[in-house]
Amino acid sequence: MYEKITVMIKNIGTVDKVLRILLAVIVAVLIITKVLTGAAAIILAIVAGMFLITSLLGFCGLYSLIGINTCKTRKS
Repeated sequence: MYEKITVMIKNIGTVDKVLRILLAVIVAVLIITKVLTGAAAIILAIVAGMFLITSLLGFCGLYSLIGINTCKTRKS
């Protein structure tokens, strides 16, 4: 009768976003310059892609599952 609606509430703060994007860029540079190759490059590329997507969305599903929120709360 009633459907459960899941809402993605932002749980990634600014510092967390910057670190995720920075790590994704570093991994990309290491792969492009062929410092990282093979299975390690593939695995780290997937992780870097996830970091990039979660930082752009501002939501991390893993943080949600374990109850972490790095966003600053606004005071009214």
